[in-house]
Amino acid sequence: MKYKFLQALCMMLILFCSCTKGFLEQSNPYTVTPAQLYTSEGDVLLALNGCYNLMRNNNAMGEESDLYTDQRSDDTGTNDNQSNGGQPFQFNNYSIDPTNLYLGYHWSAMYQAIAQCNSVLSGIGQVTFTDSLKGQYTAEAEFLRAMLLFDMVRQWGDIPMSTTPLTTTAEIQAATFRVPQAQVYQQIITDLVNASKGGLPVVQPAANRGHASMQAVNFLLGQVYLTRFATLDGGNNGTAPNADLDSANYYLTACYNQRTFTDLSTINYTDVFSVADKATNPELILQIVFLQGDPTYHSAIAADSQADSVFTNSKKPSSSVGYNVTHDLVNEYETNDPRAAYSITYDPHAPTDDWYISKFRDTSSAAGVNGYGGNDWILMRYADVILNLAEVNMYQGNTAQAVQYIDMVRARAGLPSYETSSTTDPTYMQNFPTLKLAILHERRSELAFEHHRLFDLLRFFNINDLVTYMHSKSQANFGLAQIANFTTKDEYFPIPYSEYILNPAKMPQNPGYPN
Repeated sequence: MKYKFLQALCMMLILFCSCTKGFLEQSNPYTVTPAQLYTSEGDVLLALNGCYNLMRNNNAMGEESDLYTDQRSDDTGTNDNQSNGGQPFQFNNYSIDPTNLYLGYHWSAMYQAIAQCNSVLSGIGQVTFTDSLKGQYTAEAEFLRAMLLFDMVRQWGDIPMSTTPLTTTAEIQAATFRVPQAQVYQQIITDLVNASKGGLPVVQPAANRGHASMQAVNFLLGQVYLTRFATLDGGNNGTAPNADLDSANYYLTACYNQRTFTDLSTINYTDVFSVADKATNPELILQIVFLQGDPTYHSAIAADSQADSVFTNSKKPSSSVGYNVTHDLVNEYETNDPRAAYSITYDPHAPTDDWYISKFRDTSSAAGVNGYGGNDWILMRYADVILNLAEVNMYQGNTAQAVQYIDMVRARAGLPSYETSSTTDPTYMQNFPTLKLAILHERRSELAFEHHRLFDLLRFFNINDLVTYMHSKSQANFGLAQIANFTTKDEYFPIPYSEYILNPAKMPQNPGYPN
C-alpha cells in the first residue's frame, strides 16, 4: 500500500523524498536515525530545503496542482472524461470518489511535506548554531507547516495532525485520527506567531527569494484569521464584531505596510508574471523558484498550458488543447479588461477551437523548444493582500475603505472605479449588485489560475449558498462537466479510501461520500 498518511508521517525525507515504500512492509525503512540526520547547520539547511522541495511537488502545492484547486472551482477543468480512467475529470465534474488515485497522491504529498517540517523542527535543537540562522530556519519550517496545514484543513476539514516525528508503530497508531478544525487552526496560528519571532527578514533578498519572510508570515496570518472568521465563526452569514476579523485586519495591514512600492499602479500587471522581473518585482511576496533552461528544475507551466498550433506561451510545440478555461470565467471578464487579454487566448484551430490559459509565458531562447521555462510559481502577491483587505473592511462595515482597496486593483487594470461601474454600467450592476460580489469578481479577474478561486468561493459563501450560486450558472459554459453535480458534499474532499479503511472509527468519511 503506497501513499498512506501513516507512511508519510513516519518518513524522514530530505531531497531524496521521491522514494516511497509500503507502510505495511515490516522491514525498517530508515537507514539513519533522526539524531544522525542533524549534526551541523548544513544538515538543517539541507533538510529545510527538503521541505520547500516537497511543497513544490505538483501533487502538493506546485505550479500544476490546479487539479486540487482551480479545477474544483468554476474557472478551469477538462473536457476529457476518458484519460487515466476519467479520474482527473472527477474533480471538475464534482463526482470524485474516495478511491480516486489523484486524491491519494495529493493527501500523501501534503503529509510528506508536513512530516519533513516536523523532522526539521524536532532535529534543529540538536545542532549548535553560531549565529541567528537557527531562529530563521525554525521560523521557515513553522511557516511551511502552517501553510500546508492551512490548505489541508480547507480541503478536508478535520484532518490527522501531528507536530512531532512519528517513529514507532504505536506512535503512528495513536496519531491516526481526525483532529477538529478549530484545533488545526489554532496550531496554524501558533506556528505563524512563533515564526514571526524567529528573526526573518521583512523582505527576502533576490538571492534568497522563495524563502519565507515577515511579509509572508503576516499575510498568511491575515488569511488564516479571515478564513477562520468566515468558515468557523459564521462570518459569511453576516457582519458582526469579531476578534478573528480584527486580527485579520491587523496582520494584513502589517503586510501591506511592509511593501517596498508606493502604489500598485506603478507595477504593470504583465510584469508580475515576467520571467525577467521575477527576482526584483516588488509585488511578489512568496514564490516557488524555477531555473530557466534547467532540464530538472525548470518550470513546465508555460509549455503545458499552451494549445496546439500556437506559440503564445512557449516555443515548445504542443499537441494538446492546453489548459481549459470555462466560458463562465470568459464571460465574467469586463469589456476591455487587459487582464483577460493577457491571461486567456482563443485558439480557433482544431482540435482546440476554444480558450486556453496564456497567463504564464516563457518564449525565450533559453527556455527553447523543450519548454524549460523560467517562470516562478507565485504563491503570494500584493494584489491578493489588497483584495483581502477590501474583504475584511467590508465585513467590518468600513465600506469606504473597502472601496479604496478594490479601486487600487481596478486602477492598475485601467478599469473605471467601483463607484462608476456600480452606478453607471448596467452589466456590472446586474452581475455584481453588492460590494461582496464585486470583491469576489475582482479577485477572480485579478488572480485567475493562481489557485485561489476555490478557497475564495468557500470563504465568501456558506456551503448552502455556494450550492445555490453554482447552480445558478449556465451548464452551457462548462462543457462536459455537470455543474448540477455540485452539492453540499463539495465543501470538502472525501477522505481517501485507503486512509478511511485503516480506522473507520477515527477516520470517518466526510458527509456525502461513500465509505
